[in-house]
Amino acid sequence: MILGRTLALYFSGRFLKAILGLFLLAAVLIYLFDVLELVRRGGDREGFSVLRVSLISLLRVPLLLEQVIPFAVLFGSIAAFVSLSRALELVVARASGISVWQFTTPAILVGLVLGILSITAYNPAAVWLQHKSDEVAIGLFGSEQSLLLQTTSDVWVRQDGLDGESVLLAKHLLEGGTRLLDVTIFTFDKSGTFQERIEAREARLRNRVWYLRDATVYTTERDPQHYGLYEVSTYLTATEVRESIGSPESISFWNLPRFIELARNAGLPAYRYALQYQTLLARPLLLAAMILIAAAVSLRVSRFGGLGGMILGGILSGFVLYVLSELAKDFGGAGIIPPIVAAWAPGVFGVLMGLTILLHQEDG
Repeated sequence: MILGRTLALYFSGRFLKAILGLFLLAAVLIYLFDVLELVRRGGDREGFSVLRVSLISLLRVPLLLEQVIPFAVLFGSIAAFVSLSRALELVVARASGISVWQFTTPAILVGLVLGILSITAYNPAAVWLQHKSDEVAIGLFGSEQSLLLQTTSDVWVRQDGLDGESVLLAKHLLEGGTRLLDVTIFTFDKSGTFQERIEAREARLRNRVWYLRDATVYTTERDPQHYGLYEVSTYLTATEVRESIGSPESISFWNLPRFIELARNAGLPAYRYALQYQTLLARPLLLAAMILIAAAVSLRVSRFGGLGGMILGGILSGFVLYVLSELAKDFGGAGIIPPIVAAWAPGVFGVLMGLTILLHQEDG
């Protein structure tokens, strides 16, 4: 029997509601915990207010939730399958001649559509909101801001310039690598001898020059000197700065190809950014894999009982895919295996695993 349009839309709606419901529940929980953490860290700082912290968290939670999407699809699909089985709707569908492949197809289509929307619309919006969160948070958390907002980590960058080499450390990166906050620079002359240490509140890159604002210069020959504006030459470009300091997750899906090309033209390794791009492209396949795994672990127990075993099976399956994804990400980000292989392998593995289990259960 061919699955009718009305029944297909009904099944699709049930799966969509279950997935979105679980996703929104995760969003609320993450938001509440995030607000509490920011309040704990910044409650005694100047400029703190509950409204400001709530806004910071609200703007940055969408990007954090990207990691939750596959698991929301997995457990939402399990909940939808169980609900349909307990209401005997799947039993009636099977009795009328509809196979497991037919009533699973609408769920897979929902997963594919959600995957496409998550990379083409949700990811760019989440990245943009994250940048706005960074702007709202400037000055509130000081040196802890990079840890709290997770936009960068302490990375020392060696650079060269007209005046000689220098080593730069930035706590926070904004505006595509052209603006840095909480900057420390150690400068050396052309013979490699240490000259001065510069600490600045902000640095802007223009025409191969770092313009440091509110800078304090320390040398071994005189007392510290304060400058409203101080200049340090560099041969670095914004692309090179972002490649060294920035996070691939801080670049939207639509901007990643251009950035990868710029990095390669500059002679820089673009493994992390190519991996991020391929990971986003592979997301629809990964969501389809999650739905197949949900069907594999829930359909059989929904007929023969064993809710606890079903939940455990779903958790174990999600954990296996998560570990595989993280291992592949580590290898791909280091250039050990091609980024395209590292990104697509978890989804392919999940689809094959789900299909194999379903074929064994349904067709013997």
